[in-house]
Amino acid sequence: MKAIIVGCGRVGALMATTLDEAGHDVSVVDTSTLAFERLPATFRGSAIRGNGTDATVLRRAGTKGADLFLALTEGDNRNVMSAQLAVEAFGVQKVIAKINDPLRAEAYAQLGIATMCRTTLIADALLAYAGLPHSGSAGVVAPTGHHPGDDHGRAAAAAVHDSREG
Repeated sequence: MKAIIVGCGRVGALMATTLDEAGHDVSVVDTSTLAFERLPATFRGSAIRGNGTDATVLRRAGTKGADLFLALTEGDNRNVMSAQLAVEAFGVQKVIAKINDPLRAEAYAQLGIATMCRTTLIADALLAYAGLPHSGSAGVVAPTGHHPGDDHGRAAAAAVHDSREG
C-alpha cells in the first residue's frame, strides 16, 4: 500500500513508523525539517519538506496513485485543504483529515471528506474512564455527503491535473 502522510507531529510520525514497519510505501510531508527527527533511523520511506496544501509538493510525494492519504497537521484548514487536493486533484480513494473542532468535522464529512475529531475521541476516552456514557458523537466520521471530486467531478479534476503535467 502507498500512503501519504501530511504532518510529521507525534501522530503523523507514529502512523508513518507503523505503516513503514508493516512494509508499506510511506511518504511524509512537513514544513519543518526538524519534524522528521521524530522518525526512527530505520524509516525507509520518504520525508519531503514542503507544504501539504501545495499540489506540486503532493505530486513530488507520490500522491497520484496513493492508496491512503492522512492529513494530520495541527491546522484544521490545512488538513481539509490537503485532503481536498488528494481527492479532487489526485483521485485518492481513502482520505482522512484530522480536525480539532467537532462542528467542523461534521460539516466537512457532509461535504464528502472523512474526518477524525481528536476532541471527540479524547472526550469519549475520558467519559469511558469515568464510567460515564459516550458523548454520542463519532470520533471518526465517514463522508456522508457528495464531494465535488466524486464521480464525474473526480474524472474532470484528474483530466485537468493530467493536462498540467504536460
